[in-house]
Amino acid sequence: MTALAYLMRLINLVNKVLGNVFMWLATGIVIVCFWVVVERYIFSTTRLWMQDLYPWMNGVMFTAVAGYGLYRNDHVRVDIFYRPASTLRKAWLDLLGVCLFLLPFAWVVWSYCYTFVMRSIGLLEASSNPGGMPGLFVLKSFILVFAVTIGLQGIAMGIRSILIIAGREDLVPSDYRYQYDTEHA
Repeated sequence: MTALAYLMRLINLVNKVLGNVFMWLATGIVIVCFWVVVERYIFSTTRLWMQDLYPWMNGVMFTAVAGYGLYRNDHVRVDIFYRPASTLRKAWLDLLGVCLFLLPFAWVVWSYCYTFVMRSIGLLEASSNPGGMPGLFVLKSFILVFAVTIGLQGIAMGIRSILIIAGREDLVPSDYRYQYDTEHA
């Protein structure tokens, strides 16, 4: 059980680091988008590669921080059954959700996109816009990063559930435990 807890903490750490690094792209997106607008309307000029840059940064950011969002429990969930549930019931629901939905979804994304991404890398694919950004293959490779990070975080969620079901909640870090709704505690 201790080895599982260590693995869970390691996965959480990886997603925390990725989330905290890539969330700063939001600031870059705003700056680049602002500058594109300034160039267009004040200086009557534009650089096409910059018009590609901010939506690409947006795609990288959202795919890279997906595992972090899952770690923080910031994802969409049907709370009608989950919110009032006990910690043990939440653990069972999460374990079932991870096994039946999350991990299969991560596998489907990986398996269906792998060839697509590898072809893009092999071609060193760039923007189809004349004068656009080079390196579209880098953006597309983040599809695989997305699949890996949510898959890993799903494994961490499954481990957390197993530890709680086994009565070893003491091995779950306090920032990764289920939060009680004060109305239902």
